[in-house]
Order: sequence, then structure tokens, then C-alpha cells
Amino acid sequence: MRCCRCRANFSCRRRRALAYSDQPLAIGEGQTISQPYIVALMIEAAAIGPEDHVLEIGAGSGYAAAVMGRIARTVHAVERLPALARAAGERMRALGIDNVTIIAADGARGWRAHAPYDAILVPAAAAALPPELPDQLAARGRLVLPLGPASQQRLIRLTRREDGGLAEADLGDVRFVPLIAADG
Repeated sequence: MRCCRCRANFSCRRRRALAYSDQPLAIGEGQTISQPYIVALMIEAAAIGPEDHVLEIGAGSGYAAAVMGRIARTVHAVERLPALARAAGERMRALGIDNVTIIAADGARGWRAHAPYDAILVPAAAAALPPELPDQLAARGRLVLPLGPASQQRLIRLTRREDGGLAEADLGDVRFVPLIAADG
């Protein structure tokens, strides 16, 4: 089956038997693909719609970007590891997904060239909010990310208000891998 929503297309060959289990899976380069529940939770929290312009930080294998690409108008994704970014881009082309673009860059800095975004999703935990990301949100844009140390992470949704400020919603306890800048 060659469906962009089929998680097996985004998993390592030796892990494909586990592709439909609700657990993170290794994808190479010491990275993992998030469990399906978390991908769905973050997409729902970001309230992604058919006209939305979305940024994903930490594309990994491209699975979440492909799922968002089925919902949103466009998805731009940043992956810090060039080998993963290249493989994810090739996977998108092979699956005929033409509204998702992936580059290798420092995700903590976002992707200003295509801002503003209606939604930004960060499937990796930061100790503090990366300062460049909120500036890339459109009016009423949503930023969903885990914040805090490994033992105390909270999934947070920040929404750009009309006055330019940010409204914060705490969506509960989570556990994610750390957000790592491209240089280390």
C-alpha cells in the first residue's frame, strides 16, 4: 500500500512490523518517529485546517508532515540532520506528496522565508520557548510544543491574539525527546 498516511512508508524496514503500534519507532540517525497518538494530538491541538500554512520543526522521517499535508494547504518542515531531511524529501516525491517541503536546517530558528504560519508544531521538547518561533506566527496562528525538562514536560499551545500577544493553553503532561539545535 503506497498511502502517505501509512506509517510503514516512514519507518525503517526492520521496524515495519511495528509501524501500526502506538509507540515511537527508531528511524535511524539516533532519531525516532513519534507514536501515532502524539501526532494526532498535536495536529488536533493546532486545529489545522484546509487553508492553513504549517511549519513542522523536526521532520524526522516526514510522517507527521505527510499527515498534515493531507489536511493543510502547505507544510514546510525543518530537519536538523541532512540525511533524514534528504530521505524525507525523497519519500514525499515517491509518494506524490507535492504540498510538503523539507529542508535541513536549525529548526529552533524556524523557517522565516515562508512565514507567517497558521500553525507551527514542534515534536521535541525545549527547556524554554525558542524565541524566533512566535515571531513566525500569523494572526490567530497556533504554536504547539512540549516545554520543560524531561521529568516535567507540558504540551503547550500558544495562540497569536489580534493584539499581537500570545494566549497560552496547557494541554497536559507529555514526554518528548529534546529539541537540539543544528549545531549540537
